Amino acid sequence: MATEKAGGLPLDGELAGVAARMSGLLLSRETVDSVLELIISLAGTTITAAAGAGVTLFDDEGRLTTTSASSPLVRDADSLQYRLGEGPCVSALAECTAKRIDDVTTERRWPRWCAAAGEAGLRAVLTTPLVTEEGCQGAIKIYATTAGAFSHADEETLATFADRAAVLVANARAYERASRLSEQFKATLRERDTVTMAKGFLMGRDGVDEDTAFDRLLSLARAGARSPAEAAADLLSPARRGA
Repeated sequence: MATEKAGGLPLDGELAGVAARMSGLLLSRETVDSVLELIISLAGTTITAAAGAGVTLFDDEGRLTTTSASSPLVRDADSLQYRLGEGPCVSALAECTAKRIDDVTTERRWPRWCAAAGEAGLRAVLTTPLVTEEGCQGAIKIYATTAGAFSHADEETLATFADRAAVLVANARAYERASRLSEQFKATLRERDTVTMAKGFLMGRDGVDEDTAFDRLLSLARAGARSPAEAAADLLSPARRGA
């Protein structure tokens, strides 16, 4: 069973330690998703009034998506916000500040979402943005089926979980950037090797020096409105070599 330290959350020390160890690492999205699931599970069990918890992030095309959710209730409530373009989570992301609803039936903000959420049985919401050095990257939220379910202490607890989740999101973003740079670097090396081999082919076939071979490769590229690497790949293709 989770133990609670004085003034802390169940497993708060462990979560802090995990986040600290991860802060210097490049984590894959799959790794981050699995740990976010743990954070969501702990948030839902620590804040006992919660009927469900989840995390919203931006996908690769900049759209909001629920990447972790403890129940269908969370996914349905989130999807409704994304579809309507309004709601506490959407506003938390837009304004990069926490939002709270004590009772959707009396809440005057986000009227369409609140009306639909009330019909679905939801009554209270807490949502806190995931803030990194690059800004607001997502939000963690909890829903309840009872009005006035969440306290100020619950807000502070959710903020702590948001801090942990933000570390993971920051590392996922760093991993994705590093992966893209790595692929670009590999592509550059492949292009360089292809050009080098094409120069060698021309030197051997035509009996010219390296500079002349490269000039001929550039002429082929300009004539075909291609890059030197594309012209080199075409020159090295079996069909062209046999011509």
